[in-house]
Amino acid sequence: MSDFSLHTAVENRVARITFGHASSNAMTLELLEALAQSIDALNIQDISVLVLQSEGDRVFCAGANFDQLLALSSAAEAKAFFSGFAHVMLAIRRSKALVIARVQAKAVGGGVGLISACDYAIASESASIKLSEIGIGIAPLVIEPAVTRKIGVGAMAEFALHPKEWKTAIWAKEHKLYQSVYTSISHLDQAINELCTELSAYSPQALSALKAALWEGTDHWEDLLYARAEASGKLALTQEAQGIIQAFKNRS
Repeated sequence: MSDFSLHTAVENRVARITFGHASSNAMTLELLEALAQSIDALNIQDISVLVLQSEGDRVFCAGANFDQLLALSSAAEAKAFFSGFAHVMLAIRRSKALVIARVQAKAVGGGVGLISACDYAIASESASIKLSEIGIGIAPLVIEPAVTRKIGVGAMAEFALHPKEWKTAIWAKEHKLYQSVYTSISHLDQAINELCTELSAYSPQALSALKAALWEGTDHWEDLLYARAEASGKLALTQEAQGIIQAFKNRS
């Protein structure tokens, strides 16, 4: 399943990585691996800011690709798939640049995890969010550390235990997942451009030092996220989860 798009552009110490997939920008393992590699590759360039964005205006990221979830046939395959999310989150953590999420539309599951891993997130009013994992027989284990780090344990419990409920962009801002919310995508892009221009004028060494301080206390993620990936894989392989995911896919 390599039917995804991924583009990187760099200008004036600002990089932009744009990803896309025909299935509502859902993440396949191939896309996750390519995205992690693209983020890491930018570390050798002189950039201060990295904007992570997706194609289209309807969905930022629909989370895990259901076709791949249904195709999993072994514990090793399942762990590898969920490790893809860990790879991207850890690449964001390793990035010397500040990573800004441009959240133009809805995000589900793993998409919320990617936003949470970013250092800063700017969204449109239509960028509602949902953690659907419990509802399909799995759990948001890999992304939980990143989401909880931003919104707190209590909010994470509320969020994850209501898998059918969309949280609004305003809720996400109130809980510090989004730093700003704008009424339209055009206003969103204007704000991102202005922020990137401002940040790129500052010392990249100072920005990198601040980022390192903000990520303090996460060194254990190198082990934790892969252990969580293994646990998620085991859940995804259960007959219950596979049946629910198939039913969801048939309705879509």
